[in-house]
Amino acid sequence: MDANERALEEVTAGLRTGRVVPYLGPGMLALAGGPPVPASPLELVATITAKASVPHKIRQRLTQAAQFIENFKHRKTLVARMDEAFTTVPEPGALHRAIARFAPPLVVDTWYDDTMRAALAATLDGGEWGELQGLSQSEHFGTWTRAYDAAGRALDAPDPDWRTVLYRPMGGRRPASNYLVSDADFVEVLTEIDIQTPIPPVVQALRSGRGFLFLGCRFDDQLWRAFARQVTKRSSARHWAVLPDPLTRMEARFLAEQSIGRIEAPLPEVARALAQAVPA
Repeated sequence: MDANERALEEVTAGLRTGRVVPYLGPGMLALAGGPPVPASPLELVATITAKASVPHKIRQRLTQAAQFIENFKHRKTLVARMDEAFTTVPEPGALHRAIARFAPPLVVDTWYDDTMRAALAATLDGGEWGELQGLSQSEHFGTWTRAYDAAGRALDAPDPDWRTVLYRPMGGRRPASNYLVSDADFVEVLTEIDIQTPIPPVVQALRSGRGFLFLGCRFDDQLWRAFARQVTKRSSARHWAVLPDPLTRMEARFLAEQSIGRIEAPLPEVARALAQAVPA
């Protein structure tokens, strides 16, 4: 048995017992069916700037381009562009469905599509799950997150009876078009995240003692490293990331610093292994 197989066995055992938290990035969309939505920051910035005159030097920088649109076209225009980009919901892939069937206590989804949400809705009863979404301070000053039940109704607090909490720190298209995407959005959150203010208490409680499994994530950008570092804070000392492609120097350093073991198998291979391991 090689290192990848041993890691997958460990991850599978953790998912079965609820001791592993799936942490999803935009790369998960490679396993989803149509219709397509932007599946990377580059694809998303191209989409939201297609109808806006944005300076050339920031046209490939998502948070800066979003900030320009917000400043010169209004926040409502930025939200409308994001809504257009993620109007459709891709068909959940085998890995989305497997995660939903494992029904871990916590799933973290760091992209804006509603694919994982759809997988949970198709798998669990309505009272078994709900979600928490990050909120932009420009629209909800002083409130960092909002809870929603499976029907999309806003709640004052998460339901303690939820079997699975879907945590979407960047927000999402549904149910209420909440997005953290502009420079200002992230500056507000990152100013407070080191002391954990934007991380919901239920997420802080559920991550305790649990390892994280990073799927469809890259850590070649400081922003994504910062969020992963803070969301996993005070959790287990052992995590895993499916990263078959060569790492950048900063990614390799980040994995070492955060005790993240690398699984070098392709994501579709991991999806097949986990799908086969779901309890009947």
